[in-house]
Amino acid sequence: MAEPHKQEEHFDVLTKTGEKTGLSKSRYDFLYYAEPRKQEEHFDLLSYMFNCFSGGPSAIKSGRSSLMKIINISGGLSPSCVIMVPFYCQLLEWLKIHWVSSVLYLSQIVWEKKGDVHRDGDYHRAVHVWIFAESTQELLLQLRADCKDSWAGLWDISSAGHISAGDSSLETARRELQEELGVILPKDAFELIFIFLHETSTNGGQFINNEFEDVYLVTTLDPIPLEAFTLQESEVSAVKYIHYLEYKNLLANEDPEYVPYDVNAQQYGQLFDIIARRYKVDNVARSLSLQKQLQRYASVSLNVELTGLSDADKGALDLLIKAAAIMDEIFNLQVWYSNPYLRDWLEKHAAASQLDKLKWAYYLINKTPWSCLDENEAYLTTADSAIKLLPEATRRVSGWKGLEYKAAFPSQKPPGANFYPPDMDKMEFTQWKDSLPEDQQNIVAGFFSVIKRHSESNSDSSSPGSINHLEGPKYDLYNVPFSQEYNSFLSKAAELLRKAGDRTSSPSLRRLLHSKADAFLSNDYYESDIAWMELDSKLDVTIGPYETYEDTLFGYKATFEAFIGIRDDKGTAQVKFFGDNLQVLEQNLPMDDAYKSKDVSAAPIRVVQLLYNAGDVKGPQTVAFNLPNDERIVKDRGTSMVMLKNVSEAKFKHILQPIADVCITNEQREFVDFDSFFTHTICHECCHGIGPHSITLPNGKKSTVRLELQELHSALEEAKADIVGLWALRFLTLQGLLPGASLKSVYATFLVGCFRSVRFGLLEAHGKGQALQFNWLYEKEAFVLNPDETFSVNFDKVEDAVESLSREILTIQARGDKESAKLLLQKYGVMSEPLKLALHNLEQIQVPVDIAPEFPVANGILGKKQF
Repeated sequence: MAEPHKQEEHFDVLTKTGEKTGLSKSRYDFLYYAEPRKQEEHFDLLSYMFNCFSGGPSAIKSGRSSLMKIINISGGLSPSCVIMVPFYCQLLEWLKIHWVSSVLYLSQIVWEKKGDVHRDGDYHRAVHVWIFAESTQELLLQLRADCKDSWAGLWDISSAGHISAGDSSLETARRELQEELGVILPKDAFELIFIFLHETSTNGGQFINNEFEDVYLVTTLDPIPLEAFTLQESEVSAVKYIHYLEYKNLLANEDPEYVPYDVNAQQYGQLFDIIARRYKVDNVARSLSLQKQLQRYASVSLNVELTGLSDADKGALDLLIKAAAIMDEIFNLQVWYSNPYLRDWLEKHAAASQLDKLKWAYYLINKTPWSCLDENEAYLTTADSAIKLLPEATRRVSGWKGLEYKAAFPSQKPPGANFYPPDMDKMEFTQWKDSLPEDQQNIVAGFFSVIKRHSESNSDSSSPGSINHLEGPKYDLYNVPFSQEYNSFLSKAAELLRKAGDRTSSPSLRRLLHSKADAFLSNDYYESDIAWMELDSKLDVTIGPYETYEDTLFGYKATFEAFIGIRDDKGTAQVKFFGDNLQVLEQNLPMDDAYKSKDVSAAPIRVVQLLYNAGDVKGPQTVAFNLPNDERIVKDRGTSMVMLKNVSEAKFKHILQPIADVCITNEQREFVDFDSFFTHTICHECCHGIGPHSITLPNGKKSTVRLELQELHSALEEAKADIVGLWALRFLTLQGLLPGASLKSVYATFLVGCFRSVRFGLLEAHGKGQALQFNWLYEKEAFVLNPDETFSVNFDKVEDAVESLSREILTIQARGDKESAKLLLQKYGVMSEPLKLALHNLEQIQVPVDIAPEFPVANGILGKKQF
């Protein structure tokens, strides 16, 4: 979608074909999405399209080779026609179709009348909803009314319908199910299982159906009594249940009483395959698989002494642990709207069987149904989820308690988590955001809000039987601050923090806790983040919304987390000089001086023994963090760092040392040590605070690296902190500021760390960033693969390789160059053959990938038993 000020410019590009188009700007508004460098590439296809277009929109014959689609718009709306081919960005993956070089796309498509769409064979979107009864393994079918234009009097899908102008996919699915069958269900009953292009024709070619179909599955515990349905007579004559395998067989044999569907695996066969995989399962094999996944985590007890705390702080600690635990509740909801139900269900049934025990144990690590170490592959399905009862979902039937369904979640982790509507795409959000005043744009793209739909809120608040087609505003999206969205949780946490602040003997901790309590209710975190940076207390507390890793759609929205620890005074004193030298490091960074900041603040560093964590702390455990992420504070005050020393020690002992024994050549194994690992971790966090953050784009516009790089920012920022941290250690050593440091130990230990982090998976920011670094250094011959399948550092080449990658990443960030970031990650952020070899060798001897910490002190306070 072109920005408004670009549309005139793009129109000129499109109309260069000249005389044959016969188009005028007053009649047509072409919404064209393409990077400038791609426009010449697109020109040939556009020329062909316009040459065809001289006969009018309906004259276009869309060949599958070019996948061109023309969609007419009726109702006197502008524009009067839109040209569309499968689009260029992430939605290309969403449609599951092959890449084409030229891309035009309109996100919020307005359709012509239903009959005209099928008459002209226009490509359009629709929803299909299947109701599946678990206990009988049956699908619900409807008998199409005799008055239907197509497939009249044949058995078909449970419910279906076109997605109308301005409507969302999910709301359409809910509405069609209510209108056709009288079944009213909330959004967590609908599981989007796949999308595919359905191309058929009937009635002698008079009815052409070219649909991109969003296919939803609703899983009920038992069949719904047939008398509970309220049928829409103009659409549906009857309903019946049929076993899914019998139905598949009827379709495969082209039974004339059923609407035909291709049941091969690439088309509608996916429906039957998904059901079969869920319910034809070997529980013994599944238990073994979960055990193997669990074994990748080394269980570690982090038992911290409280002897250094005052009695007042010990009294505050109980309240802080309870407040921190609430961050788990919020994070559960931020991940996916049915996730809290799943969590409660798994916990309640954990003792039912060995398999149920393993499900719960692995869920406790991942906090979601998607496995962090398996690139977010689902290890649970909706079949494992909570059963919910809705007595009012249908017409009441005597002796039947009502509809019971499974709270659904998708098999693929949603890129926008629960921060955005599940059926919202990037284009829709961008159109809406760009229509807002600048100050509001900053809010909706900010850390501390969720995005919702007017239509969804309207239907959720409706009484049974009142879900209607909503005309609504021009844009269906609106913004809700965290303070409102999570008020029931945040008000409780705020009360606990305020009480803890009243009890503590530390003035700086009291200020932090009181200001954070205020922030939870006001949604303004600026003062509380300043108080966190200035914390000087034996009891160390980090709590609130910070990291944006879960929002892989844009990287805008922050998740709630908490870290409670005891400050290690000796360790804190030893690392102070790193923070004091940030300006020196900034001025010597390997990038153009024009991009360097003149006022980098010293970064306080606190070394902490972790006592408890909660919220967004799933999967691999962090060993340190650098906060806040708010660019306003970074610009004005810099950042602060917290190093979790006992977590680092546990990881080195249980993971890094065993990796070194397998992957590093004998001659260099002696260089691998904990001090180098911990020191590089410190430098990593320091380097989050230097380099580009607030930037000026080539057109003079002020922006930030995060806003420009969007979903690529997290991975590139982690790579920057790592590689620039390595560069910084060499710089500080050569300046004589790190007496006794061994650069050979630093480089060798860093190499071991590469193999540790890529095991997190390449969908995780740290893993992808680490793969980028390893592959760059390997290409530059700084890392060497030996004949015995071990690796070593080429000390003669590693320094230049580190500096060249540092310069590359820093320059991309300074320019806000998303295209270069994308190309860099596409080339180097991959699982290369050397990495695959190392990971294979580690898997053979089952070296743990990460740790699963237990917190005895916190568990005692919360009354939890070790699982």
